[in-house]
Amino acid sequence: MRAGKITVSGFFERFGIVMILLLICAVLSVLTPSFLNIRNFSNIFRQVSITGIISVGMAFVIITGGIDLSVGSIAGVTAMVATSLAHPGEYPLFVSLLAGVAVGVAAGAVNGVLIAYGEVPPFITTLGMMTLLRGVAQLYNNGRPIIDLSDAYTAIGGGFLFGVPNPVIIFVVIILLGVVLLHYTKFGRHVYAVGGNEQSARVSGINVRRVKMIVYMITGFVSAVSGIIISSRVMSGSPIAGEGYEMDAITACVIGGASLSGGEGSVLSTVIGALIVGVLKNGLDLLKVSSYWQQIVKGIIIIAAVLIDITTKKKRR
Repeated sequence: MRAGKITVSGFFERFGIVMILLLICAVLSVLTPSFLNIRNFSNIFRQVSITGIISVGMAFVIITGGIDLSVGSIAGVTAMVATSLAHPGEYPLFVSLLAGVAVGVAAGAVNGVLIAYGEVPPFITTLGMMTLLRGVAQLYNNGRPIIDLSDAYTAIGGGFLFGVPNPVIIFVVIILLGVVLLHYTKFGRHVYAVGGNEQSARVSGINVRRVKMIVYMITGFVSAVSGIIISSRVMSGSPIAGEGYEMDAITACVIGGASLSGGEGSVLSTVIGALIVGVLKNGLDLLKVSSYWQQIVKGIIIIAAVLIDITTKKKRR
């Protein structure tokens, strides 16, 4: 075979996920004509932007061989803190935004410390934080939502710039930052090295603990951004904001080819995975498929993606 020639299997490995997304779009456009409506696509991108932002951060964690189940709860706490400081005429907008982001990064740092320095398994750590932070969100305002938000705050999730929804613009910025950080920096190479073989990474001089600490702070940051967007869109801070988003983010990463054992994955593939999840949900909603069946479909997709990953790895050995 000549050098540079792409085989059929190589082509599907590189572009298969894009072809799956296009195939799903084609099928849905036949089953429901309203799917191709421009307004519907705007709704898809706006909704995907929230889970997609979290998915970008989740990709970093999964590539290191970890998991973060607390992202939805971090979004919920962030929503409560940020909206409590976003009432009209009280504080400048940047105060509520900085407070929300600080809470998210701090929560991610706690996860990072426990996992990297306390050597507590990521699943246990983030599961505990998921429960703890959801309780904090409930206690923050005695289980009541926070309303009466400033126009500047609600514009974050409900406004437009040159006809493009603000959440989509924020999503694109996060994607670009994620691509640069993961694929074009030394830190990104260290993330892959830690996920590929932690012991080898440590022997080669990589500060494994610092890498783990930073990736969980990244998920805390993106979760905070999503929490702000969610509360801005619904014009209230809800203690249940972000519930279930951790599963959507993990699903997007797995569909995008990130290996749960670490060392594999990319930001752009994760974004395509998030789009597949969003398009499927939107299409099933248009087809009036029960939410119960939608959960079943999502579960099947996760299991299938993991089986494909395991099968692919066995073939490479």
